[in-house]
Amino acid sequence: MTGVELRQLRYFVAVAEELNFGRAAKRLLIAGPSLSQQIKALERDLGVRLFDRDRRSVALTPAGSALLPHTRALLEQADDLQRRARGLAGSEPVRLGYVNWLPADLIGRTSAVAQVHVDAWVAPSHAQAARVADGSLDLAVCWVRTEDLEHRDLCARLIGADRLYAVATGKDTSEVTAGETAVLLDDDTTSWSSWNAYAEQMARDTGARALRISDGGITGPAFFDHVRRSGRPVINSPKGQTTPLPPDLVRRPVVAPRIHWTWSLVWRRDEVRTAVRAVAEALCEGVGDLGIHGPDAWLPDGDPYKR
Repeated sequence: MTGVELRQLRYFVAVAEELNFGRAAKRLLIAGPSLSQQIKALERDLGVRLFDRDRRSVALTPAGSALLPHTRALLEQADDLQRRARGLAGSEPVRLGYVNWLPADLIGRTSAVAQVHVDAWVAPSHAQAARVADGSLDLAVCWVRTEDLEHRDLCARLIGADRLYAVATGKDTSEVTAGETAVLLDDDTTSWSSWNAYAEQMARDTGARALRISDGGITGPAFFDHVRRSGRPVINSPKGQTTPLPPDLVRRPVVAPRIHWTWSLVWRRDEVRTAVRAVAEALCEGVGDLGIHGPDAWLPDGDPYKR
């Protein structure tokens, strides 16, 4: 087996498909005698006869028929390896931006297809989508609406989803209906444009109370102060909390409906780089619906994944 070469295996497949050495040689752009010699060498190295042949016909032997599908599979793997190697060697890294969430297995999913550079500038969803559109990033994980995709000429696939919960005072950790909660909207529309759009529609659809603030308290210690003052459980934003929950506050699941926030992986609709599309496919493959289509699930109008 040490003498078997990939080119000989390609010759075998070509002859098997053509069942004619002349046509196979023409297809492979080599001389007929050379092709015949290479097939004989392959048969010798494999220790089996692959073809029955005479002056008028060529046919696969039982051994040749048995080995053909395995040979095709091996050649496909070799071709895939070459494609992946070309994508890694000498190509520019794929630039990926995000807001605050990335898949935990990002490197494991993408290392075989491209070099991924995670951009250090963490920015709001609308800013990251705009950076993809203007070419500053190749991909971004962010929250987008269908109108954003159309306006910026972007494509998107579901990559993650958060089921939002409420933070409340006291010790009660039971479920709370969405209509009994409050949701914060910040006057800083530059930083909180996406969240405000989401929260405003949630309040309209569910009956949650919209509370306007101007101190950036969507997250952090200021958020906890708003919870204490609100008199209602307050919806926690998907931006999350870097500060541990204080002992006087608790998490409460939100129901009727269950509130979901989706994370999209976005890229330019006219993207031509194979590496970028390969990374997108690797990151989104097998994601599923993540519970966002359950009977009690809520997504805002315009969410790309709302049914």
